[in-house]
Amino acid sequence: MTQRCGFVALIGEPNAGKSTLLNRMVGAKISIVTHKVQTTRARIRGIAVEGESQIVFVDTPGLFRPTRRLDRAMVSAAWSGAADADSVLFLIEANRGITEGVKAILDGLAEHIPRTVRVSLVINKIDKIKAEKLLQLTNDLNKLYNFENTFMVSAEKGYGVDSLKTQIADTLPEGPWHYPEDQIADAPLRQIAAEITREKLILRLHQELPYQLTVETENWDDRKDGSVRIDQMIYVMRSGHKGILLGPKGATIKGVSMDARKELSEFLDRTVHLFLQVKVRPNWLEDRERYSEMGLEFKDGD
Repeated sequence: MTQRCGFVALIGEPNAGKSTLLNRMVGAKISIVTHKVQTTRARIRGIAVEGESQIVFVDTPGLFRPTRRLDRAMVSAAWSGAADADSVLFLIEANRGITEGVKAILDGLAEHIPRTVRVSLVINKIDKIKAEKLLQLTNDLNKLYNFENTFMVSAEKGYGVDSLKTQIADTLPEGPWHYPEDQIADAPLRQIAAEITREKLILRLHQELPYQLTVETENWDDRKDGSVRIDQMIYVMRSGHKGILLGPKGATIKGVSMDARKELSEFLDRTVHLFLQVKVRPNWLEDRERYSEMGLEFKDGD
């Protein structure tokens, strides 16, 4: 059998289900998932094996009309991740149909993606729409762009995902695998740990605050007893945010810490001692170092 290996970028609007599909394909949770838009900030690579093929999925930030520097960096990362891939999967939500955001991405495909890159349509959340509407949506989308293939899936429930994975595997370029067989992600553990904590913060906090904080793993200490101590810093923009994040008598931050520690222990399969601190840094959204930690490009004059 011939070995195959290639990069497959997942693009789409915020909340289209890219991270859910990535986790389903890989068989483990490596990209954080919440009900809030713009949860994914940096490109996360998940590695799946299908037969003799190694598929390197690139989960990109949702594509939307950017307003802030961070937004622009996220959108830039998404398009560059797609342009560098061997193939692209464009996810749209079946129940939302052809939104203004979908139309903008269709325009962007022609502008940003080389013709040599295969682009397939993945209609997600098919369990939320009637069959006749789904067929009409499929026809309408294929009139707007010449997709290589169209797949219908429910990433959350797993419908159609195995077929999608098999067909992608068969189209990858021939060549040796880029990663060891048992590796499921191409991201430093420190970054994955920070993302897990950020997910728990997003789930517990409301309105704009989740978009105005970032989490960094400052220290990682592997102990002789097999456990690990992880120290993380949560940067917020205002002192008022710090109070909200800590909560009454520290209840909110304790809850976040417990949830993150539990998931980290399961992910790493070892005991985790997690210590969180909160620091006010008013201009972190304009701080080059913070962008480097997130794996995003900081552009001068942006």
